Amino acid sequence: MNRATLFHQALRALACLPLLALATGPARAELQIDITQGVSDPIPIAIVPFARTPTDGGFDLAAVVQHDLDGSGRFRSMDRGAMLGQPQRSSEVVAADWRAARQDYVVVGRVSGGTGTSLNVEAELVNALTGQSLGLLRVTATAGTLRTAAHQVSDFVFQRILGTRGAFATRIAYVAVDGAPPSQHFQLLVADADGENPQVVLDSRQPIMSPAWSADGQWLAYVSFEDHVSAVYVQELRSGQRQRVSARAGVNGAPAWSPDGKRLALTLSGSGGNLDLYVLDLASQQLARITDDPAIDTEPAWSADGSQLYFTSDRSGGPQVYRVDVATRGRVQRVTFGSSYNARPRLSPDGKTLAFVTREGSDYRIAVQELGSLNGNVRVLTRGSLDESPAFAPNGMSILYAGRVNGRGSLATVSVDGLVTQRLKSDRGEVREPVWGPFSGTP
Repeated sequence: MNRATLFHQALRALACLPLLALATGPARAELQIDITQGVSDPIPIAIVPFARTPTDGGFDLAAVVQHDLDGSGRFRSMDRGAMLGQPQRSSEVVAADWRAARQDYVVVGRVSGGTGTSLNVEAELVNALTGQSLGLLRVTATAGTLRTAAHQVSDFVFQRILGTRGAFATRIAYVAVDGAPPSQHFQLLVADADGENPQVVLDSRQPIMSPAWSADGQWLAYVSFEDHVSAVYVQELRSGQRQRVSARAGVNGAPAWSPDGKRLALTLSGSGGNLDLYVLDLASQQLARITDDPAIDTEPAWSADGSQLYFTSDRSGGPQVYRVDVATRGRVQRVTFGSSYNARPRLSPDGKTLAFVTREGSDYRIAVQELGSLNGNVRVLTRGSLDESPAFAPNGMSILYAGRVNGRGSLATVSVDGLVTQRLKSDRGEVREPVWGPFSGTP
């Protein structure tokens, strides 16, 4: 059976998905990064161990920064054993010595005690080729938030060198599945972008699917089958408070937050069984129908300005990506061509690039298309056999997606230029349906 046939059958079957019993206790799936491909000429950088304070809990902040930058595939950090010394301030960096050691940049810093339980983190970046200081970052943290501070240092270094805001201090959400049918266990988790610090948002005996971040990063929407039918929930991460916002007859699926956080695009079937797109106003609970076609219309994604929805439809005979104006619900326009299967559209943060799943032969892979040039400029980025669920990083430089390794669901990232790939390995079970959260705060 081919994937296009599965597309039809799987969507029709959502409303009657069988209930699954819990056989094992809760288990948190943790992820570890494995770099599978990087740029051919990574930037050499020395990340000197930071000066420590007794109240930092023994946390090695510089090691996390090194892990972040090496993991990006665009940097090659210097081995600590080969370092010439351990300067703590830019004024202590002898640029000529580090330049002789073939390093382009040097990161130095320190952690010191602040007021009460707070800690002060300071990091400086030095250009070893010129001796110029490229900036100082100051962050206030606690012993429990030093990992976040380390990611902020990584973002600072990434932006100063590459000119693009880093996404190390952001979060991802994903679904973990443990066990085999009919004894499976489902969890919705949120973790740091490097897979560390996973936190369980929802633990269930029944399937969880289609997580989606709000634009402010404070809420997740998702589909849960805990009441024996599909229903859409929204949940505040800080408090755990949640609300069921759609449990209508038939399928309730594929929630997507509008950029202003006031609406959800949904896939609903109603009692008639055909899938169409709707927009739900969360405050008033008013529902607006956007498409009305005998074809399957699903997997909505908002344009950056909130004026259009991109979605998957088989109205041309096979799954393709279309778009429709939300306000006028006017003429539907086809966006993808070239392959008989293009589905699961996702927009880059700047709204200029579309990511989607495309078929090459018998394989399903992640591709991108520049929206200013329809019918062309499609680039296939991945090489798996069953890659799906693309999600852009908030800086638009990478795409997180789900694939399969040795028959198990896993997560991976690929840069939009196709040069850098990573595999986020799970310590147990399968992981699927990843979504990358937004930036929080200012750069």
